[in-house]
Amino acid sequence: MNKFFLLFFFITFSFSQIKVATAGNVAFAIKDLAKEFYKQTHIKITPIIGSSGKLTAQIQRGAPYDVFLSANMKYPEYLYKKGIAKTKPKVYAKGKLVLFSKKGINSFDEIFKAKKIAIANPKTAPYGMATVEYLKKKKIYNKLKNKFVIAPNISTTFSYAIKITNYGFIAKSLLFKFPKLNNKKHFIELEPIYSPIKQGVVLVSNNPQAQKFYKFLFSKKAKEIFLKYGYDIN
Repeated sequence: MNKFFLLFFFITFSFSQIKVATAGNVAFAIKDLAKEFYKQTHIKITPIIGSSGKLTAQIQRGAPYDVFLSANMKYPEYLYKKGIAKTKPKVYAKGKLVLFSKKGINSFDEIFKAKKIAIANPKTAPYGMATVEYLKKKKIYNKLKNKFVIAPNISTTFSYAIKITNYGFIAKSLLFKFPKLNNKKHFIELEPIYSPIKQGVVLVSNNPQAQKFYKFLFSKKAKEIFLKYGYDIN
């Protein structure tokens, strides 16, 4: 009887919390999402923050995550094709790209006077790819490429921009890390001439509570939170 009770308790406890592998650019939105979801369901969310590539590798090696919020569609699609993801990848939000300056910026043209510019690795990071695409379409990539300081992911790009370069192309959502820097004096939102930064989600476990959170991500309240943190939901 005691063994049965302990097993029941363990299963119930395990399913009363959800581990959500979360891309770095969603690190601030996930806090409000977790609060609202707990308010509605009393189910606790434990976010594991990292780059989408590293989180994908961890999931592939059997990391006990329930939901994966990626910075793009590439990694969720990879997990789905491998038979690891339990659902087809679905877009939960679209990222926005901004030009950030710690010291303040009045015009985009100031970038041409910059000595160094932080960008995410365009070979692996979706925001880095979007940055290069944007600059090439504006026909200014060749004028700026020698100034680039390449960061492994978008979160590190923001750190570089603050500590090393002053300028950086970052995800708008990351501005919420420092409220004092989250104003029009410090960034310029770029016109969306780059391919949409579609951020995808998949279920990676059979936890029934995770299915509730998955559905919650597409609710009106969740969409309001994503909008609040600088995403596009259209």
